[in-house]
Amino acid sequence: MTLKKLGFDVLLVGRRQRKSLPLDAREYSTKRISLFFEKGFLFYAEYNFRLFFFLLFKKCDLLVSNDLDTLLPNYLVKKIRRKKIVYDSHEYYTGVPELEGRPFVRNTWHRIERCIFPKLNDIITVNDSIAKLYKDEYGKELTVVRNIPATQKPNELKSKKELGIDEKKIMILLQGSGINIDRGAEEAVMAMKFIENAIFYIIGDGDVIDILKKMVKENDLEQKVVFIPKQPMDKLLQYTVHADMGLTLDKDTNINYRYSLPNKLFDYIHAGVPVLASPLVEVEKIIRKYDIGEIIEDHKPEHIAEKINQFFSDKDRMRNLKENCNIAARKLNWEIEEEGLINVFKKYV
Repeated sequence: MTLKKLGFDVLLVGRRQRKSLPLDAREYSTKRISLFFEKGFLFYAEYNFRLFFFLLFKKCDLLVSNDLDTLLPNYLVKKIRRKKIVYDSHEYYTGVPELEGRPFVRNTWHRIERCIFPKLNDIITVNDSIAKLYKDEYGKELTVVRNIPATQKPNELKSKKELGIDEKKIMILLQGSGINIDRGAEEAVMAMKFIENAIFYIIGDGDVIDILKKMVKENDLEQKVVFIPKQPMDKLLQYTVHADMGLTLDKDTNINYRYSLPNKLFDYIHAGVPVLASPLVEVEKIIRKYDIGEIIEDHKPEHIAEKINQFFSDKDRMRNLKENCNIAARKLNWEIEEEGLINVFKKYV
């Protein structure tokens, strides 16, 4: 939407998965590529091949590559068609946990990055820590544009009753489309054994959802943990605003998680929901600066439960944290953050 405001005619290109939700109406064009393969080497090979030929014959003036798994076809088309390119790195890609213990695959992605990254002029990333990692490795200055949402409130807020939320219980929330291994979800589920008068809502999708459901059943936690499938953003917001606490418990098991800055942190802040988080560099920096939540010291379920119980036992502290979220939201919003993006793209208008 920022690019459109600058005068660009935007086409967003991605892939369609079998479980993809329908796209909501947008003010720019979209294209989803349907693939035979959904994961693994064959997926990446097919996606890069299909994306290359799509871009090769698509009318355009500027290419924007999101993350390393789209950089090669974008860069090849840039060279062949003599187009301009902006690289938007949403994470430290060669440090993602999916590449742990897979040296050949990691080295392949790293070779692609080493070959192309130094030749790029405009590179965007999502926080200062990742920008420093790339600067140290390649000597390049990156522009930091955090994934902070625009100020938004639901046009019509549904009640807890309408959403099926128990009005008599405290609502603890974990949301996201990447509820995967080492995100702390398993420990949060087990923590519910030690928490009373609360329900843990897990809204979204990820690799560990089936594992979590099995844990809930095996530990007789069906009355304390509720699963809700992945929702469009406007519907997800309806749930978020009712939460009493939001969780973001990623573990420091790899360099990508260590320096991550999850979108859900800002979603919680905008909804006025205090946060319980693990001590990751960028996350803790925001929580401490704005005093919008608490930090766990380890991932033991008993410790997480203790932190949650302490949180809800102090009503004054809860009120202060909620008010601090509202103050932080006035400073952490896209209306302010987009200036960094505008500074990158205005030269191409």
